[in-house]
Amino acid sequence: MAVAEVEGSEAGLAIVDGLALADFHYLHSTRGELLRRLGRTEEARDAYGRALALVHDDAERRLLERRLAELED
Repeated sequence: MAVAEVEGSEAGLAIVDGLALADFHYLHSTRGELLRRLGRTEEARDAYGRALALVHDDAERRLLERRLAELED
């Protein structure tokens, strides 16, 4: 996210997409946020959905559900 703040969401996404962390929900939630910022809504939904499938914490689950709902608006 730090790279995305300085160099833009595309640069951050390139880094995230290069990480081999398929079972790490933070990777998918970060990816979802970057895709949302880029206006790639459908891909963002998919990424947030994958993060939701992997998350175990209720507070984080609620945050991800809220992010998904925001994409519907």
